[in-house]
Amino acid sequence: MGMNGLPQDGVDLAITYRTFATREAAGHCAIYETLCLGVAGDPELLARIGTLPLPKRQPNLLLASARWHGGPMDSYPRFRAWVLENWEQVATTMAQRRTQTNEAARMDTIQPVLATLPQPLALLEVGASAGLCLYPDDPNVEVVWRAGIDLNPLSVANPDDVRWLECLVWPSQPHRLQRLRQAVEIARRNPPLLVQGDLNHDLDPLVEQAPKDATLVVFHTAVLAYVQPAQRVAFAAKMHALHGHWVSNEAPGVINDVVAPPGLNVLALDGTPVAFTGPHGQVFQWI
Repeated sequence: MGMNGLPQDGVDLAITYRTFATREAAGHCAIYETLCLGVAGDPELLARIGTLPLPKRQPNLLLASARWHGGPMDSYPRFRAWVLENWEQVATTMAQRRTQTNEAARMDTIQPVLATLPQPLALLEVGASAGLCLYPDDPNVEVVWRAGIDLNPLSVANPDDVRWLECLVWPSQPHRLQRLRQAVEIARRNPPLLVQGDLNHDLDPLVEQAPKDATLVVFHTAVLAYVQPAQRVAFAAKMHALHGHWVSNEAPGVINDVVAPPGLNVLALDGTPVAFTGPHGQVFQWI
């Protein structure tokens, strides 16, 4: 189990795109639902996508890369023709970029748990992207230090990085685009500490920088599905030994095997599931 739409060894790519269309995009983005169903039934385009390394075949990555280069989204025939004609530049962007969706609303699903912890907090996000999820607005949550680690941290001061984040916001969701732009402005006024590194090998030095008089909270959302199972186990062991708290917000089966409602993640505190959440912060349900 894991995130819908992540390519996996032994799973036909057509199934990956069809699953993303029906379980992720359906009911949330009709444009992406239509386009991914089209890709799922298109052997020629699937063959092109299949020439990329496995992690780079992801639907979100294809769609965002097409948008980055101005590809049409209004119909599958036009999208297909444009992608095939411009495949070289689309494939180059897919190879160079990552799906680093930095949905600030994910903090809405984490801060109810943060509010139960001893204040003030030192927040450290794993897979932080540009760090836009490091700014809770709950008055019961006091943050005195915020930092993040990412294999490829993005900067709100870099216009290309911000434009890529905008391309990762699904079309027909203007509220998410507005929220992203507001979060970017907040981060520009009060930039977080972001470092480049691996969650298992490079996290400890950042942990050591957290103020000792604050409660350390290491958290992540939709990150560990991109990590190999053995590395997930190693990371979980590191978190259980942490002098602080660990908040994970991942798809069912990535960390916890709790059966969640369709399309929802499992939010856990120190490894214990406490709530179900929407992948873009749109749902929060205490268990």
